[in-house]
Amino acid sequence: MRIPQRFIGAAFLILGLSTPAMCQPIVPPPADVIALSGPRVGFTVLSQGSVDTLKKDNQITVAPLISQFGWQFEKQFYSTQSGPTAVTECVVLLGGLDQGVAIPSLNWLVGLRTKEGTEFGIGPNITPAGVALAIAAGVTIRAGVINVPVTLAAVPSKYGTRVSVLTGFTLRK
Repeated sequence: MRIPQRFIGAAFLILGLSTPAMCQPIVPPPADVIALSGPRVGFTVLSQGSVDTLKKDNQITVAPLISQFGWQFEKQFYSTQSGPTAVTECVVLLGGLDQGVAIPSLNWLVGLRTKEGTEFGIGPNITPAGVALAIAAGVTIRAGVINVPVTLAAVPSKYGTRVSVLTGFTLRK
C-alpha cells in the first residue's frame, strides 16, 4: 500500500506548525504553603480624633495609649526558596484591656516577606472607630522552629492616625 504524497506533505506541515506549541514552558509546580499563626501582644497610640470618636460614637473612654492582645492567622506562600514570599495575614485584636474596655480590631493584610525576614503588608482595618487602610512593616526573627515577628503598623483614617507595635511568636511545623 502506497501513501499518497499529499498526506506526507500534510503531516510535515502539521508537525512544522505544531513545533512552537511543544516549546511552551512547563507549568511550575504549586507553591508551598506554610501556616504561621500565633499570639500577638503590643500597644497602640491613638490620635486625639480616634479617642474622641470612640467616646462620642461608642461611649468608650480610653487614654491615647492602649494595650493590644490577640491572634494572627497567617499563610505564607513560597514561590522560590531564595526569593520573596507572598504572605496573607488576618489579625484579630482586643485593645484597651489595661483600661477595662475591650475594643475589637480586625485587620487583613496582604504583602511580601524577604528571605531575611523583612516584611511589608497593606489591607483593611475595621474597628469601632471606623474602617481604614492599615500599612504594616516589620521583621521576623527566626530562632530554630520559633519565629518572632516585630511589626510597626500605621492606620491613617479621617479621625487621625493610629500607630501600633506588635510582637508575638509562631512555631514552624
